[in-house]
Amino acid sequence: MSDLIVIGYDDKFKAEEMRTQLLKLQKEYLIDLEDAVVAVKDDSGKVKLHQTFNVTAAGALSGGFWGTLIGLIFLNPLIGLAAGAGAGALSGALTDVGINDDFMKDLAATFKNGSSLLFVLVRKSTPDKVLAEIQGSGGKVIKTSLTHEQEQKLQAALDASKTPEAG
Repeated sequence: MSDLIVIGYDDKFKAEEMRTQLLKLQKEYLIDLEDAVVAVKDDSGKVKLHQTFNVTAAGALSGGFWGTLIGLIFLNPLIGLAAGAGAGALSGALTDVGINDDFMKDLAATFKNGSSLLFVLVRKSTPDKVLAEIQGSGGKVIKTSLTHEQEQKLQAALDASKTPEAG
């Protein structure tokens, strides 16, 4: 089961910076993210979600492949490609994977204008290494499904000053 973590920032860009850092850690196999979404509340109060994965595009790509394959069988690959891509895009758009969009928008709407929130679903991680990497990056833990002890360690790492690198 994945753990939900929501971190709030007073800055519009800080949540995106943190997500980029977590995606880098994922490439190093230190964390396995199921979903990572940035919600930004602009200066006019409008909330915009920035998803990591575009399920509509993925659905269109998958549907296009299967449509072409079926089209080849029935000797009309172009119609198969178009129909498959359309059906795939529709199914991708209707699929909501990861964190519920309404939950994210509702929570982000309660924050001040010009702020951002990072929503992550973590499948698994190497906590000590991840905490060392995000140390001093700031932010306030808003919601988690972590234990109280884990949540306190996360907030302490976010609040800590960055240790100088050994060189």
